[in-house]
Amino acid sequence: MAAYWVYLLTNNPRSTLYVGVTNDLVRRIYEHREGLVKGFTQSYGLKMLVHFEQYDAPYDAIQREKNIKHWPRLWKLQLIEASNPQWRDLYNDITR
Repeated sequence: MAAYWVYLLTNNPRSTLYVGVTNDLVRRIYEHREGLVKGFTQSYGLKMLVHFEQYDAPYDAIQREKNIKHWPRLWKLQLIEASNPQWRDLYNDITR
């Protein structure tokens, strides 16, 4: 069964946030970290993975991404802090 991921990136704790969706979390975060993704994340240097969620169906992941993107900033910060209160970069956790 395929996995789909919703993820949040930042450049510093409580700073600029980016919400994305992918079917290959390790590859996609690597692309962001290496600056291979042109646009918003590259412009703002968003390389820290601070939150991710797994879904079985692409529709569910896409819907969750859209919902989070429409949330107020405070809700996004609370989502991150609930699962990652230290704002650690979780990239090493997903590449082990």
